[in-house]
Amino acid sequence: MYLPPEMTEQLERDIQARLKKIEGQVRGLQGMIKDSRDCDQVLNQVLAVQSALRSVSRLVLKSYLWKCCCEIGPEAQPEEIMQKMEKTVATLTKFVGA
Repeated sequence: MYLPPEMTEQLERDIQARLKKIEGQVRGLQGMIKDSRDCDQVLNQVLAVQSALRSVSRLVLKSYLWKCCCEIGPEAQPEEIMQKMEKTVATLTKFVGA
């Protein structure tokens, strides 16, 4: 992670907690399939997992954006700033589907 130490520790704890929850949700999905649960129940659980993964993605992107901003120092040249911005936009674009 690329945030200041105190923010990094909290963010990492938050991400780990969310990933553990997702892990439990996926195990639940496996059990639902094994138990031949109704499709609407399974799909609702799939939606919950997808939402949780998006939440983790947002936290990781937050860290990434912070890193990008911190790497651009006051003496940065316009070309360097544009390269970092283009890389950041390319990464964000993967997550918004543009």
